[in-house]
Amino acid sequence: MDQRITRLRDRIDEINLDLLARLSERAEVAEAIGRLQTELGLSHYDPMREQAMLEVLVAANRGPFTDAVVKSLFKQVFQASMQLEQEQDKSRYLTSRHSHVADTVVYVDGVPIGGDHPPVLIAGPCAIESREQLDAVAAFVASRGVRLLRGGAFKPRTDPYSFQGLGLAGLQLGRSVCDAHGLAFVTEVMDAADVGACAEHADMLQVGARNMQNFTLLRAVSRAGRPVILKRGLSATIEEWVMAAEYLLAGGNTQVVLCERGIRTFERFTRNTLDVSAVALAKLETHLPVLVDVTHSGGRPDLLVPLTKAGLAVGADGVMIEVHPNPAVALSDNKQQIDFETFDRYLEATMYHGRLSPGRTELYGAEG
Repeated sequence: MDQRITRLRDRIDEINLDLLARLSERAEVAEAIGRLQTELGLSHYDPMREQAMLEVLVAANRGPFTDAVVKSLFKQVFQASMQLEQEQDKSRYLTSRHSHVADTVVYVDGVPIGGDHPPVLIAGPCAIESREQLDAVAAFVASRGVRLLRGGAFKPRTDPYSFQGLGLAGLQLGRSVCDAHGLAFVTEVMDAADVGACAEHADMLQVGARNMQNFTLLRAVSRAGRPVILKRGLSATIEEWVMAAEYLLAGGNTQVVLCERGIRTFERFTRNTLDVSAVALAKLETHLPVLVDVTHSGGRPDLLVPLTKAGLAVGADGVMIEVHPNPAVALSDNKQQIDFETFDRYLEATMYHGRLSPGRTELYGAEG
């Protein structure tokens, strides 16, 4: 090869190393700025500062690159620095895998959720309506190996004149019936003022989709001393969902389970759209267990099986489903709850009593 080319290539190699050293130095300075911005509560992105830097670079440009090329090259550098700062921020969040690599396992009255444990099934009526109704559901699901019973005593309803739940009487019924059938009681808390009563009667609290960013409630629940299910809001981004969980962990509660319950989209064939990508991302970005609510996401009994399979396929640690003795007369969500016969078919179709993937070798549901 021509020696002139060799010498020029050698010079390129030297310049590459010089550029790398300078870029690394720049990145270290950017990280230091990012730490100070985080400490002071400032945004990492300053468009005015970026524009000013580009103007200085363009003014200093003497070619052979065009101004447009110079801008493009340095925007890539700016973006890379921003990503470094964002990764640096992630390491301080309690929900992040950067701060907690291992999967968190949440225990609800001895039932594990997360890690290598088999996916759990949380089943029960949308709302607690009467002792007869709840006792029938509890006896049935317990006979099918379910160990966690869901039932709402306080119900957030779009229509203010619809059934709002039995309140404290519902909590007392839930506790009594679950004790009678050896089940753990899971119920939703809607108001910070009700956290104490809910925690007294329930084994696990649920923060519903409409309250995901009720920060007063989140702070109160974080101090309740009970495991928590945090449902994703109807229109919440994954980041907003995870940051809501951060409130719970920052308040001292490490027993937090995320729940993807479907988001509101333009689709009208389903009640909501189950975002399976959110389940996978939540498992990658956080160490928290993740559930899928197959009842509220599709809003259709004929979608329960495929949505369950989809959720488990992307790594969900459990499923929430609504069961009622007679959905036709249910006081809430009567079109999406299923009866006992349908629940049995659901268990068979999802192989509830069969073995799962190699990573989850225990029986899914009751141990055996």
